[in-house]
Amino acid sequence: MPRGRASVPRLVPRDRGQGGEALTGRRGQRPRDIGTAAETAVVRYLRDHGFAQAERRALRGQLDAGDITGTPDTWEIKGGKTAKTASDGQVAQWLEDTERERINGRGRYGILVLQRAGYGPLRCGYWWIVVPLGTFFEAAQVRHHHPGADVGAPIRMHLQDLIPMIA
Repeated sequence: MPRGRASVPRLVPRDRGQGGEALTGRRGQRPRDIGTAAETAVVRYLRDHGFAQAERRALRGQLDAGDITGTPDTWEIKGGKTAKTASDGQVAQWLEDTERERINGRGRYGILVLQRAGYGPLRCGYWWIVVPLGTFFEAAQVRHHHPGADVGAPIRMHLQDLIPMIA
């Protein structure tokens, strides 16, 4: 019978990027793979709910126009632990990025989608969308609102609740 550490699993080093940073995330997924999985889930959801032409967008460099094409809107999708644990400051930065991408792509609305803890790709209808209050008012066709309302303030709701407003 073997003695010592024979039953202890051997640890395998993670892949490393140019700067020595770990490229693998939880369960061995790389950040790009996590993003691809999240984008693919949202594309499938959109296709099943009125946006038959939705598809993942090829990377465009400096003039990024969002992660999904084939809809009148600009979609920025965030998945994995980063999305699930994002701070208010991080969400605000992503909203700024989404607006810049909306302008680049000439989208109707800029929509930030965040994966939620406990909700995998098959349940992405329950993922959060975050949009400025003014975008929500326009999508919901709210004609009158309190004049003191900060229309740039972020609001969040489930993806499944937004789709009927914009489809």
